[in-house]
Formats: sequence, structure tokens, C-alpha cells
Amino acid sequence: MGPRHLVATALVEPGTVGDLELRLMTDDLWLWPVRTAPVVVDGPRTEFQLRRRMVEQRHGGWDDAATWTPAWIGFGAAWHEFGPDGDVRPSGPLPWAAHQRLWDALAEFGPFVRYRRRLSGIPTTPTPGWTGLHLL
Repeated sequence: MGPRHLVATALVEPGTVGDLELRLMTDDLWLWPVRTAPVVVDGPRTEFQLRRRMVEQRHGGWDDAATWTPAWIGFGAAWHEFGPDGDVRPSGPLPWAAHQRLWDALAEFGPFVRYRRRLSGIPTTPTPGWTGLHLL
């Protein structure tokens, strides 16, 4: 498995995606709808599979989000150290302040966002349309 960028995965009510993205930007957090994320080869399929898995894992608790937009939320430059070539070079674990800012921002959108308080990793391999983040 190649380099990874830590992200939270959320289901976002479609009419709220833009507002949430603007709110996250104030804390240097990035929102990528999975369908159009630059590291995804088959956006529609990945979006469908991720949404289905998230909804089904809640055994009916998130059925209202069955048509919502799956999104990844990552951490911008303020939360990382960058090397001379723009590569991300974490000096250690992600600061707890970064986690708290993320969870606080998501909590502000209450009923319009579904998420688990945990991070996972997405690939950071560059594509023709995206320079990628190289975690070394």
C-alpha cells in the first residue's frame, strides 16, 4: 500500500456540501466529494459502495442519508510540515487540535452530516489532474 493522507469520511446532505466546504476551509480542512476526488478512478462506483457501506453499518440509523454525498475531509498545510518539493512530511501524529477542529466543524452541521469520529487513509499518488500529496 502506497502513501496515504488521513481523512474523515462523511455523508453530507447534497444541499449542504458547499456550505460545509466553506466552513471547513476556515480551519484549513479540505472536502472532496468522493465521486470527483482526484485519487478515485471510478467515482460513481466508489461513491455508491462507500455510501451503501456507511448506511448499512448503522442498521437503519442512517437510512435518511441513503442518497447523500459521500465526502472525504482532509487536513491542509496548517496541520502538516512541507518538504522542499511540496511533499508532506509529518513530524509525528496529527495534532489533537486538528481532530477537535474537524469534529467541531462537523457538529455545527448536525442533522445534515453523518460521520464516525475516526480517520482513515486515502491514496496520495499523483494523477494527471492532481499533483497529489506525497507522505514520506
